[in-house]
Amino acid sequence: MKSTKSFIRTFALALLSAATLAQASTITGTVTDKTTGKPAVGDVVVLVNPMAGMAEQAKTTTDAKGHYSLEKPGAGPALVRTMHQGAEYFIAAPEGGAPGDLSVYDVTAKAQGVFIDADVIQVEGDSGQLKVTERYFVHNTSSPPVTQWSAHSFEIVLPADAVVDGVGGQRPNGLPTTIKMDPDGGKGHYSFNFPIQPDDGEKDTLFELSYHVPYSTGKYTFKSQMSLPADNLALILPKSMTFTAGPEMTFKSIPEDPGVQTLVAKNAMPGKVITFTVAGNGSIPREQQGAAAGQQPGMGGADGNQPADAATAAPDNRPGGGIGPPVSGSDALSKYKWWILGGLALVLAAGAAFLLRKPAGAPGAAPSAASESYSYAAFAPVSTTGKNSALLNALKEELFALESEKISGTLSPEDYAQVKAALEIVLKRALKRNS
Repeated sequence: MKSTKSFIRTFALALLSAATLAQASTITGTVTDKTTGKPAVGDVVVLVNPMAGMAEQAKTTTDAKGHYSLEKPGAGPALVRTMHQGAEYFIAAPEGGAPGDLSVYDVTAKAQGVFIDADVIQVEGDSGQLKVTERYFVHNTSSPPVTQWSAHSFEIVLPADAVVDGVGGQRPNGLPTTIKMDPDGGKGHYSFNFPIQPDDGEKDTLFELSYHVPYSTGKYTFKSQMSLPADNLALILPKSMTFTAGPEMTFKSIPEDPGVQTLVAKNAMPGKVITFTVAGNGSIPREQQGAAAGQQPGMGGADGNQPADAATAAPDNRPGGGIGPPVSGSDALSKYKWWILGGLALVLAAGAAFLLRKPAGAPGAAPSAASESYSYAAFAPVSTTGKNSALLNALKEELFALESEKISGTLSPEDYAQVKAALEIVLKRALKRNS
């Protein structure tokens, strides 16, 4: 315990005292259209600073061979962004002369081979309110590979009385970010203006949202409905709560963890209403979540593919996880389990966005001109006053740098898990003192 505390304190002090010398450098790379297998000619490539509201630092256009070159004005994290047929693609700006190659895809409003691998619903009941976190792992196995993107890239149906608290997304290998979700039709119907890129191996696209519903009676019935075929519909809830399935589908209990209940139904069809009822109160053990995060590094937050292992929000921009076909018992959710219970990079990013955001009235950076309406609040400049502002600024930069290093492969999973756990603890302590 002493060694852990010593490491955290030392790490926090290092963050506060660390300083980098600004050095200009040249970033070069090639943009390739993976749909056609040819160079992406004439695509605009921009170097952006995620710590300054995605402010543009340099801009150019790819030549006849898809090549580009950008001058990076100084040290510090940066992203290389390109836009192809209206959809954006990112990578972390490479260091040390490494190539900054990007892959892009042609865009279509509806792509073949897009389906939900898993819709994972996590519920907690307390004080007359049912808190829900829902995560959709969406595969795109189109061939040739194309990006599904429009104002209605992905549609969902929430309970009519749901109050949305936050929305996030992550592309395969991408960093988590808050994204745009618009009302779409009837009450509880929403759509995402966010690209569903082709899978990168097992890494898919993640949509995550948190919401709450009234729970004064201590009992609530969900009426879940899919817009795409779903291989798995999973529910995670505390042991102290009860679950009752409706007549439409059979849920199977998966005894993966002693602290929670995990129930899974298979092959949910689009448009079919699936009902289930939860009752009682309880919460997912937070201590257990932290331990899980340390055990299973991963996610686009962590793995480039999920949040802290989970979790499952890169610079190459992509997310997810990929629950595979259910084999028996616990294997059905093995690829998502710790993603779901671990600290979750999207949750961390959302927390950073809330706690490190500018105070009301502070001048904000101009929003990105990108059509995807991203909100990079988690990486926005911090104007917090008081004795913890320096630490919060350092943590903000270190969180982004950590995810970038993980995605680029310059940080081992073991080192990532250790540093991420330390950062989370330091962040929580600093925020508690600042509150």
